[in-house]
Amino acid sequence: MGQNLLLLPEMSPDTLSFSDGSVVYLGMMVGAFFWGGMSDKVGRRQCLLICMSTNGFFAFLSSFVQGYGLFLVCRIFAGFGIGGAVPIVFSFFSEVLSREKRGEHLSWLCMFWMIGEIYASAMAWAIIPHYGWSFSMGSAYQFHSWRVFVVVCALPCVCAVVALTFMPESPRFYLEVGKHDEAWMILKQIHDTNMRARGQPEKVFTVNRIKIPKQLDELVEMESESRNRVSKFFFRIKAEIHGIYLNLMKCFNYPMKENMTRLAIVWFTLSFGYYGLSVWFPDVIKHLQADDYASKVKIHSDERIEDFTFNFTLENQIHKNGLFINDRFINMKLKSVTFIDSTFRNCYFDDVKSVGSFFRNCTFIDAFFYNTDIDESKLIDGTEVVNSTFTHNKKGCQMTFDDDYSAYWVYFINFLGTLAVLPGNIVSALLMDKIGRLSMLGGSMVLSGISCFFLWFGTSESMMIFMLCLYNGLSISAWNSLDVVTTESFPTSRRGTGFGFCNALCKLAAVLGNLIFGSLVGITKSIPILMASSVLVGGGLVALRLPDTKSNVLM
Repeated sequence: MGQNLLLLPEMSPDTLSFSDGSVVYLGMMVGAFFWGGMSDKVGRRQCLLICMSTNGFFAFLSSFVQGYGLFLVCRIFAGFGIGGAVPIVFSFFSEVLSREKRGEHLSWLCMFWMIGEIYASAMAWAIIPHYGWSFSMGSAYQFHSWRVFVVVCALPCVCAVVALTFMPESPRFYLEVGKHDEAWMILKQIHDTNMRARGQPEKVFTVNRIKIPKQLDELVEMESESRNRVSKFFFRIKAEIHGIYLNLMKCFNYPMKENMTRLAIVWFTLSFGYYGLSVWFPDVIKHLQADDYASKVKIHSDERIEDFTFNFTLENQIHKNGLFINDRFINMKLKSVTFIDSTFRNCYFDDVKSVGSFFRNCTFIDAFFYNTDIDESKLIDGTEVVNSTFTHNKKGCQMTFDDDYSAYWVYFINFLGTLAVLPGNIVSALLMDKIGRLSMLGGSMVLSGISCFFLWFGTSESMMIFMLCLYNGLSISAWNSLDVVTTESFPTSRRGTGFGFCNALCKLAAVLGNLIFGSLVGITKSIPILMASSVLVGGGLVALRLPDTKSNVLM
């Protein structure tokens, strides 16, 4: 469900926080609706294989492509694949579970989402900031540590594809489409396995009732056979999408209309609050770090430095009205250093890297720049360059994670936040069938909304990290309960379609949450807190109006 945002060294972090993350969510939104609906028509296992294969292929491909546009295209298709996996997996798994343990085992399934998030955040923390090697093939191909991270994150998907080849189709789906023999064989295999585990291998599997087979749409098949391959393909796609739409409309018919509307509201509000705050928390912590860093700046005024060699790092400094004569800046780094109204006369710059550093209204006279990254983007606000030479300028982004400590913390904080959901996962799994889905769903959302008010007191990094862990730990029970309730609310013929629609709404809310909450970082604290709290509490109250599905027999 969740997606980690990549900070790629060759690209702008601010751009990627919107572009890559939002593009993946958009792909997941379309994939959830399309593949969820398709799983009701062609089968859970087949669609899940296609989804996971699509995600794995394009995830691997995105780690090697060089163009930013092509990278985003790969991420869209990867999201399209993995988005469909969520509704299919829950439909698939629920259809082989007994009613007595269905809530508990679906909750244990939710834990693998948490394990995946821990795996992804741990790999990001371990690989991207620390994995320093990279290589290039000419000036056209660059391979950096974030690409290794993308490959590593795609490996579980490959394992899932291999495992799915040994999995049977959902027996309930086979019964829905009239394939009784196939369904009987799978149910017999499940029965025999369970009886052997209970020490009763002699117990015989029997069938008391047979579901009437569903009638296939022969008109569509006959009409599609009369066309050529290309038109047949597009006609089939159009027919399938139309079929998914019609199946979805049945979810909004009486008597399911009110429940479907309430489910949609709960999915949207929970996702909006969760993903919005997931973006807001790390950025607020980075903002607090930046304020603390800026408060320690050293200011130097009216200094005159002559015939001096700078061969060490200058960091977090402001130099005003300085005069530098015959000075040498060699094999050094300028990190968050600003020169204001300063003059550089006969100075020599060799192998200089500058990170967050600028020259404002400065003057360079007879200066020589060799192998530096100082260019017009660093010479701002009326800076003049007189009789000076620039040669062999450094190309590309020179920033590393050693230069941006807050970027390292983003991955570490994300890891702590995902690890904090472990207790909530265990509690929700053990209590799902005891205290009820709705009590856990509504209670978790209301408590999550109330916990948002404590963000008023988050004035330090440690306090914000604690609040992030508390919020994630409280909200995970809501996610688990909502997955269970949604799975149990639909009949087999519409389970994938209904769950896919709700999950598509979830991704739409995630995109809106990223945009809205991300734009408020550093501007105001009150609006994100009130917004997240109100939607979570409101969604929790709506959730309490849903029907209790604990005793439902899957139809």
